[in-house]
Amino acid sequence: MALIQDGILLVVNEPFAQHAGFESPAELESTPLLDLLEGLTKEQTRDFLASASHTDKNTRDVPRTKVTLRRNDGTRLPAEIYAHQSNLNGESVVKLYLLTADDLTASRRMLRLPWKLYFCLLGLLLIAALPNLLLPNLNINNAPRTYLPADAPSVLIDQQIRETFPDDEVIVMLFEGLAMFSDDFLLAYHQLSQSLSAHPLIDSVIGITRQDHISGSADGFLVEPLVNIENLADTQPKERREQALSDRFAINSLIAPDGSAIALVVIPQALDDSFRHLALEQEIVALVEENRLDGYLTAMAGEIATDVAQMRAILRDNMIFIPTTVLVGLILIWWLFHRWMAVIITGIVTGAVVSSTIAFYVIFRQPFNSIAGIIPPLLSALTIAALVHFFNALQYASKRGLSGNDRVQSALSQIRRPALFSALTTSAGLASLGLSPIPPISTFGLTAAAGVFLIYLIVIHLLPPIFSRYDNRQWPHHKAGLGLMDVMVKGLFHTGIRYPIWVLGFTLIIMAATIPQIFKVDVETNILEFFPPSHSLRQATEHIEEKLVGTTPLEVFFSSDQPDALITPEALQGIRGFQNWLGRQPEVDKSMSAADFVEEMHWGFHEENNRFRKIPQNADLISQYLFIYDGTDLYDFIDRDFRQARVAINVNVHGANEIGDLMERIGYYLTASPIAGADWELAGAGRMFADQEDLLVKGQIYSLGGALLLILLLMLGLWRSVQDTLICMIPNISPIIVIFIIMGFLGIWLDMATAMIASVAVGIAIDDTIHLYHGFIDRIRQGHSPVYALARTYSLAGRAVMTTTIILCAQFSLLMASAFVPMGHFGILTSIGLLTALLFDLLLLPALLITIYRSRRIISSN
Repeated sequence: MALIQDGILLVVNEPFAQHAGFESPAELESTPLLDLLEGLTKEQTRDFLASASHTDKNTRDVPRTKVTLRRNDGTRLPAEIYAHQSNLNGESVVKLYLLTADDLTASRRMLRLPWKLYFCLLGLLLIAALPNLLLPNLNINNAPRTYLPADAPSVLIDQQIRETFPDDEVIVMLFEGLAMFSDDFLLAYHQLSQSLSAHPLIDSVIGITRQDHISGSADGFLVEPLVNIENLADTQPKERREQALSDRFAINSLIAPDGSAIALVVIPQALDDSFRHLALEQEIVALVEENRLDGYLTAMAGEIATDVAQMRAILRDNMIFIPTTVLVGLILIWWLFHRWMAVIITGIVTGAVVSSTIAFYVIFRQPFNSIAGIIPPLLSALTIAALVHFFNALQYASKRGLSGNDRVQSALSQIRRPALFSALTTSAGLASLGLSPIPPISTFGLTAAAGVFLIYLIVIHLLPPIFSRYDNRQWPHHKAGLGLMDVMVKGLFHTGIRYPIWVLGFTLIIMAATIPQIFKVDVETNILEFFPPSHSLRQATEHIEEKLVGTTPLEVFFSSDQPDALITPEALQGIRGFQNWLGRQPEVDKSMSAADFVEEMHWGFHEENNRFRKIPQNADLISQYLFIYDGTDLYDFIDRDFRQARVAINVNVHGANEIGDLMERIGYYLTASPIAGADWELAGAGRMFADQEDLLVKGQIYSLGGALLLILLLMLGLWRSVQDTLICMIPNISPIIVIFIIMGFLGIWLDMATAMIASVAVGIAIDDTIHLYHGFIDRIRQGHSPVYALARTYSLAGRAVMTTTIILCAQFSLLMASAFVPMGHFGILTSIGLLTALLFDLLLLPALLITIYRSRRIISSN
């Protein structure tokens, strides 16, 4: 290869020199091309070079001709030459290639094919296509236990309990209407319960036609269904209603105190799969319609219904916000660069990154839940931000007159190193979430960090050969979008340079005045608050709790090593006393245990005399009652060896802190008044949910501390200066502070979604700081003045920083339209954090740098 201008060889590579018989390429520099060639006249050579000077390298038919090369030793070498236009130091030149007979062999032609381009195209195609084969196997699972480590005490005790007792994750259906105790309704209701009970994914069904009812009889007591469907002809609706309202187990659990509503409780198998929960819910609704009870069904709630509602929200948001955020990004890319190739590449790369990252959930068999639902819009925004830096560098290289590979290499020289450290720091911020003890947050952080590295791989390594080959046209200069960005950047950093003391002082005053808001941030999670008041799940839950009892399940598990230990009068009286205490707690609507059954047996045995509705003092009598009891409901609360028992509690609050407060008081009571011969443990979905709160606080400390430490170490590695590192940390700690200030001001809780925002924001914000500080410190080390270094840096990188932040904020702000409250909070708080980082980068950072480096220059000159 040789570069030629006006027919003179300017630059020659070593293979060209060797073909011409010279030892060093330098020997050929400044040599007229015509001196080396035979077979071409002067006019033919001039015409050949003139044609090449107007031919782009990517044109299909470049000028080509056969010649004889006159070698240095006087020998002749048949050859073929072809040439096209190129650039050298901003000047137009002709790049000429020389092919000998050996070069024209099939093997040499194969070696000269653009294999790097082919591999990059194939790699991009595979990254974009292969993950779609895995995504149908994505496990969408938002069950409460997935938010806790597998070895968490609450998970282990729950697994132990479920080996003996029914699951507390249920579906509660509420029926209301006229003639609720008529034959027709009860027959349809019972048929529905029978159909549900026969379903392969349902363990049991609790309803008024299936629940045990204990009553007195001439021989002692009788156990029969609360409403016996076989004896409808012998009873009247009024009698059935009165009997149901008098049953201590059914009242408030299966029937409203005024008899206006009847419930049916479905206990599914432990599916641990939100899609299967959704399918089950749909099948249940279909059975309701099949039995013509859909007109009576007024509400569905419970843990399963909540899981399904969250999954629907995740799917809805992904279906809306993935294409919307990408579309907004594409529109902004077109507005900024007016380049169709940039728009098309942005769409392809964004799709490849998002689908590949989500595929990690399939590969590593991790559940995709409401936390993971944030990944698609997040990585879409980060992909477009990375591409903007690349496109901005290409546009600047194009402005300098470069094209083809020269343009791409010039762009890469500007962004490769800061892009690498930006990828490292952004992924460090995200990967720090891997320190969280909450599995979905940990998985989110590590998966998103892998996605960031994938973005770097594609943008820095796969796209350049593609742009070198196909990006032929010049990029538009200073269209409306980029021109507006430049105006805003100049306005901000000029203010920082001209009035540094005022900027620094005003910033300190504002921060000092608003920091107390941070202490108003509450650590709280309430799943119902994840939905707006108008959401069907929230309205259904509130309606059921108004008619019946609270839907939050909490359990106290008692165990003993000794058989029959939990049916002694002392143990049962202790459990009964505990339930009486529970009844005085405002958060508790109802509790049930084996003690209730023993009291009912004692009451029934004594001809339903209310004086005997208590635990008998005689242990043998209790054993006799249990021996003749022929029902099944009792064993939902105590095992058949009477070593394990549970008290099921219906709680009417849904906040983790409120549940935690109740659990703390229960702990105090049972420590002060232990059950004779038994150990106790809190359990159930309520405990698992409350335990998440402690893990949330630990996770916030670990992940945020880890993010700052990792970024600090990476910055030290990049700048190799403690001062430079600390300067760069200032504008990146600011988003964290402002985010918590806004949370305190708006009353936004620190919950599952908002716990991730600080680490995400600082990981993203550091990207812009690196690009700016890299340009500034390089120019300072070259001997330029601080003012020149700042002006030059912000004129080049400031536009990209402003552009990426606007694109990111535009995309994240779309999430505010989500009906799923955590997604909306994530969108608004992340946008605020990024805007804060932008202001600090473009306003505070110049003020800080000009103050420090101007003072340093004054000291040096003195």
